Amino acid sequence: MIQILNKTDSLVVVIHEIYGINQHMESICEKLSLQGFDVICPNLLEREQPFDYAEEKVAYQHFMENVGFSNAVQKIKDILLTFKDEYEKIYIIGFSVGATVAWLCSEEDYLNGIVGYYGSRIRNYIEVFPLIPTILFFPQEEQSFVVDELISILDKRNIEIHKLNGRHGFSDPYSHNFNTNSAQEAFNKMVSFMKRYN
Repeated sequence: MIQILNKTDSLVVVIHEIYGINQHMESICEKLSLQGFDVICPNLLEREQPFDYAEEKVAYQHFMENVGFSNAVQKIKDILLTFKDEYEKIYIIGFSVGATVAWLCSEEDYLNGIVGYYGSRIRNYIEVFPLIPTILFFPQEEQSFVVDELISILDKRNIEIHKLNGRHGFSDPYSHNFNTNSAQEAFNKMVSFMKRYN
């Protein structure tokens, strides 16, 4: 687990992708800490070493077979309950499968907001109706579904949605899909979103 405590009254819980706590997660936690938030990123994989990007299929299989969405959501909710009385504001930021986990926590009304980066599996949980402010970032295109169709379904109360240039993983400087402009734009919008509700 990454834990960076600045003794602030606002906590950000970062939920990693299928790869685990890698350089991208370390870097995003550091950047959020510099914005004045306390930050934690729990390790949902229950293995020390993150998967390499070349191991995408193995990493996905490991997540689905050994973690799964319902188990990941329960772990995050347990962590939230541990910290909720210590902070005035709590936000969740999730990437890919982590964004779907964040989405599945969006009905917890003691949270102050969730942020989801390219949560492609959100399409399997469109019945969820966020009770808290929610911002989602999608790339221009995804391999497994039509982005505009999902956006049109999700375009409802409490959800701010942005479609940015690039592909899945555009905010990850260690990915071949990294898009500098989209990464910066999403980060700025995310910080401004959290500070709006802070």
